[in-house]
Amino acid sequence: MLESLSIRNFALIDSDYLEFQEGLTVFSGETGAGKSILIGALSFLLGGKTDVRQIRAGQSEASVSGTFFLDGNTSAAGLTPASEDEPETAAEWLALHGIQIENGRVMLRRFIRDNGRSGAWIENTPVTRAELARFSSFLVDIHGQHEHQSLMKVSEHRKFLDARAGISSEVAEFTALYSSLVARRKELAAYSLSENDRLEKIEMLSFAVSEITGAKLKENEDAELEAEESRLSSFEKIYSDIDSVNRMLSADESSVVALMKRIMRDTSSAAEMDRTLAPLDSRIESAFYELSDLADEFSQYAGRLVFDPMRLQEVQDRLSVIYNLKKKYASSVSAPLSEVFDYLERAQDFLDRNSGGNSPVETLSEEISQLERKILQKAAELSSKRRAAAGPLETEVESVLHKLGMNGTKFGVRIQEKDGTTAEQKCGPYGTDDVEFLISANPGSPLLPLAEIASGGELSRVMLALKTIFALSDPVGTLVFDEIDTGIGGEVAVAVGEHLKKLSGSRQIFCITHLASIAVYADNQIKIEKSVSGGITESNVFEVKGAQRVSEIARMLSGDADNEQSLEHARNMLSRFSGGF
Repeated sequence: MLESLSIRNFALIDSDYLEFQEGLTVFSGETGAGKSILIGALSFLLGGKTDVRQIRAGQSEASVSGTFFLDGNTSAAGLTPASEDEPETAAEWLALHGIQIENGRVMLRRFIRDNGRSGAWIENTPVTRAELARFSSFLVDIHGQHEHQSLMKVSEHRKFLDARAGISSEVAEFTALYSSLVARRKELAAYSLSENDRLEKIEMLSFAVSEITGAKLKENEDAELEAEESRLSSFEKIYSDIDSVNRMLSADESSVVALMKRIMRDTSSAAEMDRTLAPLDSRIESAFYELSDLADEFSQYAGRLVFDPMRLQEVQDRLSVIYNLKKKYASSVSAPLSEVFDYLERAQDFLDRNSGGNSPVETLSEEISQLERKILQKAAELSSKRRAAAGPLETEVESVLHKLGMNGTKFGVRIQEKDGTTAEQKCGPYGTDDVEFLISANPGSPLLPLAEIASGGELSRVMLALKTIFALSDPVGTLVFDEIDTGIGGEVAVAVGEHLKKLSGSRQIFCITHLASIAVYADNQIKIEKSVSGGITESNVFEVKGAQRVSEIARMLSGDADNEQSLEHARNMLSRFSGGF
């Protein structure tokens, strides 16, 4: 559960701090006020892509932090980091990465600067964007604006069915196996050369292996040498800077250490006469010893600082060797050195297979046959599980859609074997099935492809139904819906609001909406309002309660927050659907 969010200099937001509660929280405001910016800030915090354009105009850095409470049995205490296993909960992820939390709460922080540099932390541990995104996937699921449009892509339908069947990880393993088959087929094609071509390739790769092994490369050697070259070639500037630091720290009576020594003498004397100064005296003493240690270390560093033109030449020569090897055997001269090692491994493997004039065609052909048999067997198993899950998914989606105002709607899952006459044609990276969702929005109408006939409002509700179904078995505690009300209104909007309210009984729900008939179901309502001050536009975010909330619901109803009829209607709706305001 998200407990608080702090945003600084993000897009139109200057500085905002929000605390959140359980249940259903809606974000409302005029079009263009910045409602999606708030979701954008949350997405940024959770590991979304960064862009310097996210920084507020005139500022040099944007930052977002948030505190999450890990519900239920999520304490990392006592967990053993089993490191080869993929973590299945937030607590397991924290244990795996050695991150300790207190009272079940974890803080995430992230910033981006105008020079493009960014950073992220989980508690006080720095993490990569990929690590942050992986961890936050256990906490929040964001259904982004227009994400329902993904239902227009038939390729996405299989993913939903696989998730319902609980075979997503099996499909990923199948895809890896299929990739191995593709690689083996390419390898076979490479080996199926004319004798002259084969001998020519052996000669070329033998030279490459000899050249790379002769260079006696070390892992990360290029990065270490580049750092050393930078240090050696910048000797004069480093020496000048360190000399300046040494002079300011401890060179004479006007240096920092000398001044601190006099300050320490005076504060010590004063503290003897007034004991309330003792804490300050202690801090001055600590600062003096810390500065003295620093002065000693900088002095020692200066003593070791020697310009070595011969070593600089050695480093540059070695970097030249590595540069030439990358130019030949890596994707680019700026590629990691590991690519050269990968090339060496592939070349050596080819030579080993072709040693003594032997060709591995027969061996590869047998491996491919075995892989094909295994893949077809696995594909059949996946297909069986998909077909078993299709019926329950149809029933569950129809049940939710009926609650969302789509009475009489039929939902279908069509599973067809891929076209083709050979095993190779009939199987792809995800198996032998083509999966497509079908819908009949009107009683008596035939089931037709969802992507072809559904309106925006219907797509939104189908996506909400799917999200609801998956949420019931998903440990993620917070769901975010960005404008789920696209293309709906009237009684349908009331049904959507009621559904979100019920869903919030087991999950923390955030929803951006333009519709009062959804907003009145919320336990909490937050308004985003745009203002202009000193020629600068900014979005302000604040919770609305009592009369403020009545006024905001009235604005959402009629566009007029002061109209007495709208205000009375708003009061009645809030009293009916929220139990008060």
